[in-house]
Amino acid sequence: MIKRTVLLLLIGIQGILLYAQKEKGPIQFVRPNIGSAHSRYFFYTPAAVPFGMAKLAPSTNGSDGNASGWEAVGYDDRHRSIEGFANFHEFQIGGIVFAPTVGPLRTIPGKEGLKNSGYRSSFDKSDEYATAGYYRVLLKDYKIKAELTATERVGFHQYTFPETDSANVIFDIGHKMGESGPVLDAEVTYDDRHIWGYVVTKPVYVQKYQEAANVTMYFYAALDQHPVAYGAFRDAAKYEGVKHMKGKGAGIYLRFKTRNGAKIGIKTGLSYTSVDNAKLNLMKEASALTFTKAKADAIQKWNSSLGRIEVKGGLEVDRIKFYTGLFHALLGRGLADDVNGAYPKNDGTVGQIPLLKDGRPLHHHYNTDAIWGAFWNLTQLWAIAYPEYYNDWVQSQLLVYKDAGWLGDGIANSKYVSGVGTNFTGLAIAAAYNVGIRNYDVSLAYEAVRKNELEGQGRIPGAGKLDVGVFVKKGYSPYVKDLTGKPELNTEGSPFGASHTLEYAFSAFAAAQFAKGLHKSADYKQLSKLSEGWKLLYDPATKFIRPKDSMGVFLDKFNPLESWRGFQEGNAWQYTFYVPHAPEQLVDLLGKETFSKRLDSIFTISQKNLFGGGKHIDAFAGIEGLYNHGNQPNLHVSWLFHYAGRPDLSQKWVRAICNEFYGTDGIHGYGYGQDEDQGQLGAWYVLSAMGLFDVKGLTGEQPSFLIGAPLFETVKVKLPGRKSSFLIEAGPQQPDHYYIQSGTFNGRPLKDLTLKFDELNKGGVLKLALSALPK
Repeated sequence: MIKRTVLLLLIGIQGILLYAQKEKGPIQFVRPNIGSAHSRYFFYTPAAVPFGMAKLAPSTNGSDGNASGWEAVGYDDRHRSIEGFANFHEFQIGGIVFAPTVGPLRTIPGKEGLKNSGYRSSFDKSDEYATAGYYRVLLKDYKIKAELTATERVGFHQYTFPETDSANVIFDIGHKMGESGPVLDAEVTYDDRHIWGYVVTKPVYVQKYQEAANVTMYFYAALDQHPVAYGAFRDAAKYEGVKHMKGKGAGIYLRFKTRNGAKIGIKTGLSYTSVDNAKLNLMKEASALTFTKAKADAIQKWNSSLGRIEVKGGLEVDRIKFYTGLFHALLGRGLADDVNGAYPKNDGTVGQIPLLKDGRPLHHHYNTDAIWGAFWNLTQLWAIAYPEYYNDWVQSQLLVYKDAGWLGDGIANSKYVSGVGTNFTGLAIAAAYNVGIRNYDVSLAYEAVRKNELEGQGRIPGAGKLDVGVFVKKGYSPYVKDLTGKPELNTEGSPFGASHTLEYAFSAFAAAQFAKGLHKSADYKQLSKLSEGWKLLYDPATKFIRPKDSMGVFLDKFNPLESWRGFQEGNAWQYTFYVPHAPEQLVDLLGKETFSKRLDSIFTISQKNLFGGGKHIDAFAGIEGLYNHGNQPNLHVSWLFHYAGRPDLSQKWVRAICNEFYGTDGIHGYGYGQDEDQGQLGAWYVLSAMGLFDVKGLTGEQPSFLIGAPLFETVKVKLPGRKSSFLIEAGPQQPDHYYIQSGTFNGRPLKDLTLKFDELNKGGVLKLALSALPK
């Protein structure tokens, strides 16, 4: 209790310093800066709307680093200078930077911590404010107040200048930004208060999985003031009076004469298909919008979306964690189609989504990081409260399948950017069908899912699972040492063969339920058999999952703590529990008592290391530990006690993870510097704080949630498209009351701590009685 009280005081101080401008509605609890130290490029984008294309944010280190294509880059809460404001922030996509300055013109961003090295400016945290839909900061070096907001496809910048005859606005188009990779080409043109152009990039993951492909970002910007001078630049070389520049490093600068307090506003239409469509997006979404109205609309959209799950009571610190986590879950995987339904196809041409009678696209297309692990957070959350987005996400994946022949593990501008060389898109589609989300071509969806799980012949790198052919043949993926530096491309096995086997068995199970639903009996039989592949790697002598070679022999010199030998981003201690589709069978193999004691001891030891990498700021800090909440393969493990008849231990450890792994400052947000992939860790917190979780990721024959102890007095889910709602009532909260004594659903006593998805989706009231002692 003392620790929690101190934490509340710290949160209160942070609120006074950073959030003095109190918002109303759920966004009053959103703190974008939480966990933003060592975060991914797309993590910190406060000036955006849910699932939007326009994601505006300051960059403190966006133009530097990121050699491997995924490292922490963009905004770091520990930094104290800003190099500009980027309009695109997505997985493997970033660019179109604007920067206001005063005084001598500099056209390169410069280095963090190196004063006057470029156009960047220092700032104080007390002069920064961020919430869902809006960002504001004072650039100290120039005495400029910068404000950002957005609609779905239009970014709004508003810069308030001091009195000066040398106010500059720099449009830096041709430099690398975030995860975008090297710039291949850029072009920018200025004429009569309008600037337009594009940048062509080759992100590392595109190079890796679709070598000939590129990613292009287009923009069309309109200013509300005339400059007194203008020019173009390429890197540090400036060309006064020039309106056009092409090539790497290209940009435009405008110079203004301003009175004190003068505002310069910029509206920027964005697109992945053309400058014309960027202009169209601007005209359709924002031609009559002022900055003030756009900001108000963005905040209203966030309150509406966040408000689909309404929590009351409990500790304020937990409401802050909850709505900040939900904010991140609704921020990633943003729009990739234009207002007219145009979208970027995998082959670089422009596709067309069918239009409704009112001219709107029938559905949307989205960029998306890989769905690895998202079945334990995002897809469950989408299914509960955002099913229309989940349906669109499926449609989006099927667009790529129709265009290029394979489901993509991850996509950037429809290009294949497989994240870890596996592919869980089929599982996520099967889960959507399983819970009744089916407003798409179901036969096409099944064809895509079946191909994803069973076919290795002719499989392209971007589809991931290149070793699925040998998995189908042998029932497991053999350990094969990588000698190429490209382990994801091996077709006869994998250096991560054991974890691949577990993952492919899980996704085969999901596809089997899809097959059963469509009466595909032969497929159901084959996929069900493959779902048992994990048993081939279970070693009864050690009671661990253990890699086998191509001859079916367990690897020697086995160390269950060793990562990267048979296991991707984890080890045997962690992955032995990766049988989410058959946890009952895993418990039977180990024995209930052995299972519970081993798992309980794992959490007891891991708690000393904050359930992950401790305070070491590195995304991979916990992969050689017993448990690592900072990475996807472990996210279901704390709920597994239910299957051994010890739900009280799940209640204990889930609450401990919520309290201790999750923090509320820039460094300790989602662990310490852990890899928060587009809201996955935030969504896990949201589900667990609600007291709902499905280990099977909604893939079970009768999808159900395990019931845990909510962190709030009430949790209300406003079911989309229904007049009814789903309400959880837990009564007045005591922080140490996390054991469930009894419960009812719609007045009927619970037989066990499970709730069918269909029951939740119809609406009703779940009442829980909590205590400080286990039942």
